[in-house]
Amino acid sequence: MRRREFLGLLGGAAVASPRVGRAHQPGPANLRKIGFLSNAAGVSALNPLIAGVFAELQRLGWVDGQNVVYEPRFAAGDVERFSGFVADLVSRKVDIIVAAAGAHAVRAAQRAAPTIPVVAMADDLQGDGLVDSLAHPGSNTTGVSIFATELDAKRLELLAEMVSGARRVAALSESKSDLSVPKVAATARERHIDLVVFEARSLDRLGDALAAISMAQVDAMIVFASSILYNGRRAIMDQMAATRLPAIYQWPEYAAEGGLAGYGPTQASISRLVAEQVDRVLKGTRPADLPVVQPTKFELAINLKTAKALGLTVPQSLLLRADEVIE
Repeated sequence: MRRREFLGLLGGAAVASPRVGRAHQPGPANLRKIGFLSNAAGVSALNPLIAGVFAELQRLGWVDGQNVVYEPRFAAGDVERFSGFVADLVSRKVDIIVAAAGAHAVRAAQRAAPTIPVVAMADDLQGDGLVDSLAHPGSNTTGVSIFATELDAKRLELLAEMVSGARRVAALSESKSDLSVPKVAATARERHIDLVVFEARSLDRLGDALAAISMAQVDAMIVFASSILYNGRRAIMDQMAATRLPAIYQWPEYAAEGGLAGYGPTQASISRLVAEQVDRVLKGTRPADLPVVQPTKFELAINLKTAKALGLTVPQSLLLRADEVIE
């Protein structure tokens, strides 16, 4: 993927740079190189969260071709590619690696580039053992941790309230060993719900997982936080519509894309937090001394048009608590 194509497709919404056409020319002596690891299939699949990071960095004064240059790498859902990507970024002498693709990308960066600062966006940086603690990361890595485990459990609670008769619920996860599984399973037991976990370790396996869910006679589904499942969200939503299965998702923005409901921090808020961490590191703060940040506001969005198509009546009490209701 050439930088010119990358920045051109990001466009004015992210990095508006008149220097794009001259990207091959040497930049200023103080040009900082930012390596970027994404699980997207390429620029055309770049999600709003990641594009938002570039927009926020520009707002903070990091302008492509003037004081920064980007080196993006896209795994297309194949996490095994991250190690090779990091090795390439090391050879290009990047100043920082932004690992916005979950724990797989962060681990690859930590193994292959232990002396290069890493700013991560992951489900649970401390729970996954990627930092010593949130207050004192103690390594070359800091970033944004998004409360995935706690929020996945809360999503099940909201789903149970939304689909009051649900007694058997599917959980779609990147892995059955996901940290969220025991927490969500405990919440399911408290509500007398039979939780059935399905895994999709890659985009190639997502279709098989969705087919198995459609045969499992479940009443609803919770989609766990995952960069792989994020990239497969369109296939998931289409399958939920085809099988008339209610589902709740990681991001509130999913509701605007046709999902029934989403609960969590907004993508825009996470983009801002990631960019602010990158800004601090580029200005000299060591990742080991820079506390991991977490979102403080969470939103519930519900799509009533989707609910109607599913034959579902959303309780009024839940609609009154929603931050956004799409009609």
